[in-house]
Amino acid sequence: MLEAIKSQNTSRVNVRSMNQPPGPMTMTMPLLMMIALTSLSLLLASGEPILTTLDGPFKPLTRRFDPSLRRGSDDLPMDHPRLRKRNVSSDFPEQIALALSTPTSMWVSWVTGDAVVGKDVKPLDPSSVASEVWYGKEKGKYLLKMKGNATVYSQLYPFDGLLNYTSGIIHHVLIDGLEPDTKYYYKCGDSSVPAMSEELSFKTLPLPSKDAYPHRIAFVGDLGLTSNTTTTIDHLMENDPSMVIIVGDLTYADQYRTIGGKGVSCFSCSFPDAPIRETYQPRWDARGRFMEPLTSKVPTMVIEGNHEIELQTSGITFKSYSERFAVPSSESGSNTNFYYSFDAGGVHFVMLGAYVDYNHTGAQYAWLKEDLSKVDRAVTPWLVATMHPPWYNSYSSHYQEFECMRQEMEELLYQHRVDIVFAGHVHAYERMNRIYNYTLDPCGPVYITIGDGGNIEKVDVDFADDPGKCPSPEDNIPEIGGSCPLNFTSGSAKGKFCWDRQPDWSAFRESSFGHGILEVMNSTHALWRWQRNQDVYRDDIAGDQIYIVRQPNVCISLKFRGEEREKSGGNKSRFALSTYVST
Repeated sequence: MLEAIKSQNTSRVNVRSMNQPPGPMTMTMPLLMMIALTSLSLLLASGEPILTTLDGPFKPLTRRFDPSLRRGSDDLPMDHPRLRKRNVSSDFPEQIALALSTPTSMWVSWVTGDAVVGKDVKPLDPSSVASEVWYGKEKGKYLLKMKGNATVYSQLYPFDGLLNYTSGIIHHVLIDGLEPDTKYYYKCGDSSVPAMSEELSFKTLPLPSKDAYPHRIAFVGDLGLTSNTTTTIDHLMENDPSMVIIVGDLTYADQYRTIGGKGVSCFSCSFPDAPIRETYQPRWDARGRFMEPLTSKVPTMVIEGNHEIELQTSGITFKSYSERFAVPSSESGSNTNFYYSFDAGGVHFVMLGAYVDYNHTGAQYAWLKEDLSKVDRAVTPWLVATMHPPWYNSYSSHYQEFECMRQEMEELLYQHRVDIVFAGHVHAYERMNRIYNYTLDPCGPVYITIGDGGNIEKVDVDFADDPGKCPSPEDNIPEIGGSCPLNFTSGSAKGKFCWDRQPDWSAFRESSFGHGILEVMNSTHALWRWQRNQDVYRDDIAGDQIYIVRQPNVCISLKFRGEEREKSGGNKSRFALSTYVST
C-alpha cells in the first residue's frame, strides 16, 4: 500500500513573501493551492519546492547538533528587566494573559498584590480587590464591562531550612459577546482603586468553518526562562501568530531551592539530600511578566508537563498550574485543567493530560471519546491533538517513556482521523512520517515533537539508535503513571528495544532550539514550518517545512471500531506490538 520511501527536501523559504502580492513572475499561495492540490510538491513564490505529506513517507534524515552552538544557557536572574516587577502600586495588574473560551468569548487573567516567601506566610484576601475587564471595538471606548473571580494559592514545605510561598491575587474574567475576526480594546483591574491596566488589544479568531482559519498558530514547548527562551519568544512574536499553543513545561520553577538562588539543570544531581523536589515559586511570577507582551495580545493555550507537578508534602500537585491558567474546561465538558478542547476557526484542538489517568476505563478517555464523536469535520475539518510527552520519539531522552499512554489512547485518535499530534518533553525537534501503532500508515497522524523552547536542561543531542545510547527499559519512567516498554516484533528492529539506525517512522530530526508555525490554508492543506533560534535573523530559511495534506475521501473515520473493540475486551496493544512495515 505504501510507495517506496522518497528522499526529503528541507528547502529554504522566504516567510514574509508568502503574504505579499505577486510580482510578474510569482503566484499567490491561494491561487497556487487551487492549481496544485495534488501529491506533487508545491512551490513558493520564489519557485523553490516544499514537499507535501503525499510525497512521503520520507527517507529518515538527521541534522546533528551544530558544535558551534551552546547546548543551553542559564536562567535569567530575577532582577532581569523582563522578569522583575515594575515599580507600580501592588494593586496594578501584571502578568496579563488571554486564553480562548468559546468562539465568542475569551478569558482574561492577571495578578495583583505581592507574593510572599518566608517561613510563616499569610495568604492575601482575594475579595479585597475587584476583577473587572472593560472592552469595546474602539480605542478608549469600552461599552462592555465584565466581572470575574479571584483566587490565591500557597506552596508549603514544612521542612527545616525550606521556605513557603503564597501568591498574589490571581484574577480570571470571562468576557463574552465577541464578534469573530474583530479587534477589541480592553483594560483590566479594579476601577474603584483606581488601578486599571493600560489599554491593550486582541483580535478574535474566526468562527468554526471549513473556510475560515487562524492566520498563524505558533507551537512551542519546554520554554523555561533562559537566554535561549528569550530568543525563542522574540522570534515567535516576529512571526505574528494569532494563537499560541504551549505543550507543557512552562517555567521550571522546580529547578530551584525554595530560597531561590541559581537554577540548575538537574535538581536531584545538585541537591541529592533535599527532602522533597523543591520549587521557587517567584519564577512563576517572573514568567508571567516575561510572557505578558505576548500573552496580553495573543490567546495562549497551555497543557501541563512534568515540571508543573510541584509536589507538596500534603500530596497536592499542579497547584501553580491549576490556579494560574484559565482554560475552557467547563466549556468543553472536561471540568478540569488537565485536559480540554476548543475550536479555532476550522480547527478542533484536543489538549490531553499525560499526568492524570489516561486508561481507557478512566474519565479522560471517556471525555475524549465523547468529544471526538461530536466533531463535525464539515465544520472543523482539521483535528489536532497536543500533549506534553511524545508517543513517537527516537531520542534517548524519554524514549518509550509514555508507551502506556500510547497503547491506551492511540487507537481512539486514529479512529477519528486526528491529523497532527504535537508534543514536547524531549528538548529537540522531530517530525514523523504518518504512523499508527509503529506502522507507516498514510491515514495516521503526523507526530511532531517541539520541546525545544530553550529551557535550562539544555538541548537533547543523543539518539536511541546511536551506538551505546539505547536506554534500558528502566531508564525512562514517568513521574506519574506506569511503564510499558516494548521490543519490536518485526522489521529491522525485530527483537530489539532500540533501532540501530534512525527509525523509518522518523522523517526528520535535529537538536536545536526553536518554535513552529502552522498556517492552515484550507480544509485539506496546512503549511508547517519549524524555525530554529539560530535563524532568527534569516527570513529566507526554515529548519523544516512541509505541507500537511488531509485526504478525507481516502482516510474515512473508523470511530465505530472503537465501540467494537471495547465490547471485545479492550486494548490488546498493551500486550503485543503490531507488525512494523519496513522497507
